[in-house]
Amino acid sequence: MPTEISSPSKRSSPLLPDCFSADEIEQFHRDGFIIVPGMGHASTVETMLSVTRTHLEQPIEPVELEADVHYPGAPPSRSAAGGRTVRRLLMAHARHPVFTQWICSPGVAGRLSQLLAAPVVMPLTHHNCIMTKQPQYSSQTHWHQDIRFWSFEQPNLVSLWLALGNETPENGCLSVIPGTHAMQFAPDRFDEGCFLDPTQPQNQELIDRRVDVKLSPGDVLFFHSRTFHAAGNNTTDESKFSVVFTFRPTENRPLPGTRSAALAELMLPVI
Repeated sequence: MPTEISSPSKRSSPLLPDCFSADEIEQFHRDGFIIVPGMGHASTVETMLSVTRTHLEQPIEPVELEADVHYPGAPPSRSAAGGRTVRRLLMAHARHPVFTQWICSPGVAGRLSQLLAAPVVMPLTHHNCIMTKQPQYSSQTHWHQDIRFWSFEQPNLVSLWLALGNETPENGCLSVIPGTHAMQFAPDRFDEGCFLDPTQPQNQELIDRRVDVKLSPGDVLFFHSRTFHAAGNNTTDESKFSVVFTFRPTENRPLPGTRSAALAELMLPVI
């Protein structure tokens, strides 16, 4: 059975510091992830939820459909039942000022600068989306490291995941494998889709160490680009929404001519 981790008990505190403690930074570098409860204020979450629901009704492009990714549980084609189910609302930062304002807030920008030890840049190509996991037609995402799909000079990026509602194993919350960001993996440990091959005993031993990340509205998960993570189907009758962005230190540039260098980037304020 996987371990479950939830937000720490300090959720009840009305004020959060704008930076990580030394112990929290050590925890991130050891485990490859850390949760900060309540980083998204209730009014911020409410606005993001309103934007999400409005943009799903249309839907407002650009979007990624479940049928386009061909993951387990997704509709087989756009013309099949559930084939127009939205998986991601792309280009989240451009959908409403609330997203960029929150990213640039001291609590977010300050923590990112601590983890990346440099001024911080947000690539607009990767993540920069609202993840929607909807009932009945949501898909599974197998074990992967984000960096295997990206092209930068170094594998040193950090993503943040803001929960806009409760996230549990029942509605397809993220699971992570602690410490995998600091491990090396030969190419033959992966299948053709760049996912960790579960048929290999050494991989299964890792997967058995997974923890389910349970979040409440406003909680944020910071995780390294080399941390293995996965997510299951949404088996409830309510949609799950999350906001996801990725960040790099200024010196870790995208490789020219790759998808990682295809769009402009956002420089975060120095806190």
